[in-house]
Amino acid sequence: MTEDRLKERQFQIARYKHLEREVTDPLAVSLLHIIIEDLEAGLRRDAPDWHGARD
Repeated sequence: MTEDRLKERQFQIARYKHLEREVTDPLAVSLLHIIIEDLEAGLRRDAPDWHGARD
């Protein structure tokens, strides 16, 4: 993952976290939380590509 893509993903996660704090509908909060977890998992999975080659 390139540095630009990494920063973009981190910004996207921060944006969703902000929305999660602002939303009052419980269903929307749950869905946003799922999206955030998915994005963070993808970031953890793909981040090693940015720091070096994975096996």
